[in-house]
Amino acid sequence: MRILLVEDDARMASFIRRGLKEENYTVDLAKDGEEGLYLAQLDPYDLVILDLLLPKKSGLEVLRQLRFERVTVPILILTAKDKPSDKATGLDAGADDYLVKPFSFEEFLARIRALLRRRGDLLETVIRVADLELDTLKRQVVRAGKTVTLTSREYALLEFLVRHKHQVVTCSALAENVWEHDFDTFSNVIDVLIARLRRKIDGEFRPHLLQTVRGSGYILQAPEKT
Repeated sequence: MRILLVEDDARMASFIRRGLKEENYTVDLAKDGEEGLYLAQLDPYDLVILDLLLPKKSGLEVLRQLRFERVTVPILILTAKDKPSDKATGLDAGADDYLVKPFSFEEFLARIRALLRRRGDLLETVIRVADLELDTLKRQVVRAGKTVTLTSREYALLEFLVRHKHQVVTCSALAENVWEHDFDTFSNVIDVLIARLRRKIDGEFRPHLLQTVRGSGYILQAPEKT
């Protein structure tokens, strides 16, 4: 799952980003309202976490513009503005939830899961490819009945491949959807991570599901029976 965090407080942003990455989320950071609006318009995120007190463009302006453009991504307002009128204004403007700083990180994660569950009504939440099963809400991977332990980046990579099962996925698509927007596309990180993932989900199992399509990218599928 890919999250956009729009937060100008560097310490707060670092704390939230680190915590979300530990939960296997891919997180892009925007440090002001203009950048946040641009990224939310540019990329398909699963969730936007939006501060209201932002430089250049307020969070409320960002929210209203996104909803005016019919961007339906779930939006969680995370702000120090705690008056009932502030909450009402944010929710009426199109926010899906509203959480006041300071906050419990446990509650914060629970609210994120709740928003993603609602979005999951439109998306598969348990996806299978042969005997590989990925539960996107529990963030668990099982192959042939055995739990597979992945790092946060490996999980994000596998989730994208699973959601595009039976399709060839290019390295550019992986870079855009699994890494942050400032990822260096000329590095060999994707190849290295694919190799690590392949060892974990295919190494001791048959048939092998993660296949390389030379010159094009990768595909996750069960080989056709002959």
